Amino acid sequence: MTDQEKQKPPAMEVNAPDEVHDEHPSEQHDRFRETTDKIWGSTKHAWSTATFKANQYKKLVQKKIDLAALHKKIGAAHADLGKLIDDLREEGKKNIMNLAEVREILTRLDELKTEAAALEEEIEQIRTEGLPHNEEIPEQKNA
Repeated sequence: MTDQEKQKPPAMEVNAPDEVHDEHPSEQHDRFRETTDKIWGSTKHAWSTATFKANQYKKLVQKKIDLAALHKKIGAAHADLGKLIDDLREEGKKNIMNLAEVREILTRLDELKTEAAALEEEIEQIRTEGLPHNEEIPEQKNA
């Protein structure tokens, strides 16, 4: 670009008359309403998606907290079982596995492990859960 071209003000372009002004007021209103409906539909979809994801995350975090608490209980039960078996062995007890105290702790461990497995399944289900099917993307409705 030369210095003369840089100093020239940009040429004024003559715009074609707006087509919107040539339309009847009812056509303008219909076009405005259609645009508004599309924007509102997109906004509702975005809001729905955001709230769904936030709720999904909240559920996931709560299940992970519950699972961590269960794992602590399992660890404590293992420690109790180990201590009990060691104490019984030192006392010279035979058939330690047939004693009621040992069976009680093993039963509690089995229950805790079953509960932990169920929580892990719920966590995986929450992770793979998608948006409800009745939530369509606005562009797909108008297609």
